[in-house]
Amino acid sequence: MWSKQHTLTETPAPSNVQAPASDVAPSRLAISASRSSARLGSSLQIKGEITGSEDLQIDGIVEGPVSVDGHVLTVGSTAQLNSEIHAGEVVVCGKLVGNVHARGRVEITKDGSITGDIACARISIEDGAHFKGRIEIDPARSKNTANL
Repeated sequence: MWSKQHTLTETPAPSNVQAPASDVAPSRLAISASRSSARLGSSLQIKGEITGSEDLQIDGIVEGPVSVDGHVLTVGSTAQLNSEIHAGEVVVCGKLVGNVHARGRVEITKDGSITGDIACARISIEDGAHFKGRIEIDPARSKNTANL
């Protein structure tokens, strides 16, 4: 009797945990496996050009152009960038001074700030965000992203 209850409690728990994971995990794993990412920590200060072919999160201070064409650039909440940006998508949670060129979406979160012009296919600006500049929205830009 004790062993049956013990077996019943162990058997459903792994099947409940594994069943949703197998339904959800393959798509997430496929995305994670096909895209690598890098992070520049908050204590880093860089003067110069940054180029790459992977997603990038910047939490430090950067002066100079940043290019991760076709990939996601995340400007962290502690980041301060004085940069010209070229990326597939851009998420700004910190401070960015410079122009942004994105093939997809640009998102400025409530604590984010952009001073400069934005050229993108889609844009999202949350309440409380700071933006000063011009916006050029060209939906044809996202069609170029699908071909990458």
